[in-house]
Amino acid sequence: MGNKKIRTRFAPSPTGRMHVGNLRTALYAYLIAKHEGGDFILRIEDTDQERYVEGAVDIIYRTLKNTGLIHDEGPDKDGGYGPYIQSERQKSGVYLEYAKKLVEKGEAYYCFCTKERLDILRENAEALKRPFKYDKHCAKLSKEEIEEKLASGIPYVIRQNNPTEGKTSFEDEIYGTITVDNSELDDMILIKSDGYPTYNFANVVDDHLMGITHIVRGNEYLSSTPKYNRLYNAFGWEIPTYIHCPLITNEEHQKLSKRSGHSSYEDLLEQGYLTEAIVNFVALLGWNPGDNRELFTLEELVEAFDYRNINKAPAVFDMKKFKWMNGEYIKRLPLERFHELALPYYKQVITNENIDLEKVSKLLQTRIEVFTEIPESIDFFNELPDYDNELYTHKKMKTNSENALENLEKILPILEDLNDWSLDSLHDTIIAFVKELGIKNGQMLWPIRTALSGKKFTPGGAFELAEILGKDESLRRIKIGIEKLKKELNA
Repeated sequence: MGNKKIRTRFAPSPTGRMHVGNLRTALYAYLIAKHEGGDFILRIEDTDQERYVEGAVDIIYRTLKNTGLIHDEGPDKDGGYGPYIQSERQKSGVYLEYAKKLVEKGEAYYCFCTKERLDILRENAEALKRPFKYDKHCAKLSKEEIEEKLASGIPYVIRQNNPTEGKTSFEDEIYGTITVDNSELDDMILIKSDGYPTYNFANVVDDHLMGITHIVRGNEYLSSTPKYNRLYNAFGWEIPTYIHCPLITNEEHQKLSKRSGHSSYEDLLEQGYLTEAIVNFVALLGWNPGDNRELFTLEELVEAFDYRNINKAPAVFDMKKFKWMNGEYIKRLPLERFHELALPYYKQVITNENIDLEKVSKLLQTRIEVFTEIPESIDFFNELPDYDNELYTHKKMKTNSENALENLEKILPILEDLNDWSLDSLHDTIIAFVKELGIKNGQMLWPIRTALSGKKFTPGGAFELAEILGKDESLRRIKIGIEKLKKELNA
């Protein structure tokens, strides 16, 4: 490519939410361009009208904006290579014009085959357990026959005319030299019967006309690349640098599917993940920085990203690692920002206005990995759940129902007499009393925490919970605990 300015593109189809694989393609294309001071272009590929989803273009814009992948050119920023929407480019007749040039060179031909004929070919291929390949029937038509059919208005497509003998090789930055037998190349359709270009053809024409130097896409396109290169060569165009990325799989090594629930950017946001963590994690799905670093801001990724470090092996979407990473990002948030993001989750379970939610945030920020864990972690603040007395038994703390009851009954009058219900005061008072009794801290703190929460796990210990719940509610809950334990022991 010489010293030419790098230009990469993200060319999504507006078919719904942005799949994690698409987000990774956008991210890598952005990082490759920005690492070299190049341009990142957004092009909307909407020629497949049947799959078009209303509002999907807005999702593309919103996702790129939220993730910080700001494009230098696109439908909303003309850099002199527009239009940047394929259906608008289609109106100018550019694709048909280029397809006809290929027909003139003998590199493409008109195909008038009916659906019925093609269905029979497909059935025959299936019966022989071979991939379907068009049999070049219409490539043999004479010039007169073609003109006659065109004049009669018979529907047609334009197909690429690929050789059936020899081999085609191409270079990929990740997979190296790949060679295929030309006998495997199908004569793919370039222009459909509705006059629209196929995705494959429009891609090649647009990438050339827009000066795209580096093409990033999933490795499922490796098998189509020889056909693309034959088009570049037929036009006498320079072939771009190809970077094919590995497949992303789930932990069972199956392709990420919509059913898995974490296949799109918006799914992940709804599951309580932070955008910064999503971008960081997606960057590492198939790429490594060559050292042990795992946490990167977008700016740090731009600096560190070398596409030669992309792996060939499939990348596993490891939920455990992703959760850990998200937890690290949550811990780094300013407290105010954490509180702002946590509020909608608090409101799902806390209606008690006496609960100081800012204190809950201080307690919770270092203890969750995803925001969706919040409701279950704090619902007890709103009301005490119905719990089992077994919670009072903890081998390590040396607690059981008997000593839990004894210690709660002893601490109750001390807490009733306590006027300063602050965290420090609660701590000093309870710890001093524990020393006086000559018992281990846990033998008092575990029963108090259990009585206050009715849960095995809480975001904080006895002192923090008592402070947030307030004196009246804390005493009420300790009394309930005493009654529950008495009932069990007297049964």
